[in-house]
Amino acid sequence: MLALNYSEFDNECGTDEAGRGCLAGPVTAAAVILPKTFNNIILNDSKQLSEKKRDLLKPIIELEAISFGVAHVFPNKIDEINILNASIHAMQLSIAKLNPKPEFIIVDGNRFKPYLDVPFETIIKGDGKYLNIAAASILAKTYRDAYMNSIHEEYPMYNWKRNKGYPTKEHRAAIKKYGPTKYHRLSFRLLPDQLKLDI
Repeated sequence: MLALNYSEFDNECGTDEAGRGCLAGPVTAAAVILPKTFNNIILNDSKQLSEKKRDLLKPIIELEAISFGVAHVFPNKIDEINILNASIHAMQLSIAKLNPKPEFIIVDGNRFKPYLDVPFETIIKGDGKYLNIAAASILAKTYRDAYMNSIHEEYPMYNWKRNKGYPTKEHRAAIKKYGPTKYHRLSFRLLPDQLKLDI
């Protein structure tokens, strides 16, 4: 069973991101403050849940959360500041949308930068330990998937509806055949060395 909070503060937010390892699309982060009374037996790290369960949990989290925020950071910014900084930036943008402002922040992973004067703790595999990080992981993943589904219509040959921008064989084959789009992260190695693109 996941714990509700890490700290003693009422308004503790959990934050997490999705899409860090993708070749295309944004890195998306969410921040969630849950009430002390929150309880949900299905909620877990988004990677442990089916798409159906994530879609079921999204409106429950949005309805029951004291506050939540979601933010995308797009490929041009990722290419400019690198994916680690873009992930932290996305988390901070999502936290900035919270009202009330959190009194404490717990972050999935091991890297973060101070946000205003709010104390924080980084927690490895935090999305499998704390409900507020798990809730943030669900929102980050479902909002990012929805975005990838929407741009799929523009470039169906990359099948983002299915691979969500991750480096699958199919996605890489499409990049090799059609080249990168405005949604691709050009600072990433889009193809393995043996499939070099002449850009």
